[in-house]
Amino acid sequence: MPHPTPTSEPLPFERDSALPRNRVGYEPAMAITPAAIAAFDALVHELHPDAARVDAARLQRLAGWLAALPASEARRVVDERMQSLLDLRAMAADPAWDSDAAMQARLAKLFAYVDNDQDLIPDKVPLLGLLDDVLLIELTWPAFAAEAEDYRDFCVYRRIEHPSGDDAEQRAAWVRDRIAELSLLQHNARVNDSHYANGRSPEPVFRIA
Repeated sequence: MPHPTPTSEPLPFERDSALPRNRVGYEPAMAITPAAIAAFDALVHELHPDAARVDAARLQRLAGWLAALPASEARRVVDERMQSLLDLRAMAADPAWDSDAAMQARLAKLFAYVDNDQDLIPDKVPLLGLLDDVLLIELTWPAFAAEAEDYRDFCVYRRIEHPSGDDAEQRAAWVRDRIAELSLLQHNARVNDSHYANGRSPEPVFRIA
């Protein structure tokens, strides 16, 4: 994929050919002003400057695509992205995870938009009410993806390793152990490269007794 997305199945927002055009029943009416779309687009690019542009035609076709899906499939598309939002909320609320000020500001703006029921598409609109929320998550995910992945890894580490100490000490233990693992991988790679350069088969990283 050209950029990180919250799920393994990106929304077909940037592939106009994948979106339905001029098909009866596939273009639900959406009374959205150009100014509202422009404000939404500005927020998208404030959070992630390299995101795709949001315009009325793309938004309308994406709404048609979602409305054309079976109800269970449409709900899955929405729920998977809202789960990614819950992951970000957990990261922001975890006292053991210390995001920098810029990340905290981006998260606050994302949460403020999603928590507003009267946003680009009012949340009370059946099915499509969360389309703008999931689209915002989708288009801005590259701004959060790396830290969200690190946080997931930290949560797994904390659950399995049970590091001692307070929040700061637990995160420091995670950083220390991950750096040690990376150093070992780099060492093994250098050893294998040396074996290849000398015409010998590389030594296995692990041996079975």
